[in-house]
Formats: sequence, C-alpha cells, structure tokens
Amino acid sequence: MRNNICTSENFSKYFLSGLFGVFALGLVVLGFTFLPIIGFVLALPVVAIAFVLSRTRLNDQCELDFKNDVS
Repeated sequence: MRNNICTSENFSKYFLSGLFGVFALGLVVLGFTFLPIIGFVLALPVVAIAFVLSRTRLNDQCELDFKNDVS
C-alpha cells in the first residue's frame, strides 16, 4: 500500500470547499435580507458543490477521484 500524503492537494480541496461554503452562507444571508427566493435558490447548488468537493477522495496520483466515492 502506497502512502501518499498529498498535502497541497488536500489543502486546496478543503480550501475550495470552505470557500464555496462561505459563498453559500453569503447567499443565504442575501436571501434573508434582499432577495428571498433568489438567494436561497442560488445557495442550494453552491452548498451541493461544497459538500461534493469536501467528500471526494484523492487517488494515487493525488487527483480528484469522483468514480470511487462512497455516496
């Protein structure tokens, strides 16, 4: 079994996931204040992207591996 750490790839994966999470939170706040329907509708796909990105695994070449994920 190979022991790949992939530190920079893990950091960038979680950073992007967190960035999408913060963006989704901003859209929820926008939904509460200015645009009630549009803010929430836009926030749902951004939350989904953040969740999927945070749950993906890295393969042996330190690349995102979507086909071997556990749903």
